[in-house]
Amino acid sequence: MVQAGLHYYARSVALAAAQEGARAAAVQGATAAAGSQAASAFVDTAGAELLVGPQVIASRTAQTATVVVTGTSISLVPGYDGFPIRQQASVPVEEVS
Repeated sequence: MVQAGLHYYARSVALAAAQEGARAAAVQGATAAAGSQAASAFVDTAGAELLVGPQVIASRTAQTATVVVTGTSISLVPGYDGFPIRQQASVPVEEVS
């Protein structure tokens, strides 16, 4: 039961990090690198112990900023590596009209 709770919380952290990164990358004049940095900083602050081996991939087009956060949930069971986690967020790029 506790393992399932840790998995759910690690997924929530990964999703929140992806959303934070996507918002940072979507700001007018920002870059995908800004989104990647924001997502990584979020994971480091909110869930570094919960998300093992986090990877952040950010991309930005003229219309959309997307950030994908992957990793593995921490495992309390000896010999078990945890559940794989992949969360993605996309937002429209800000544009002054």
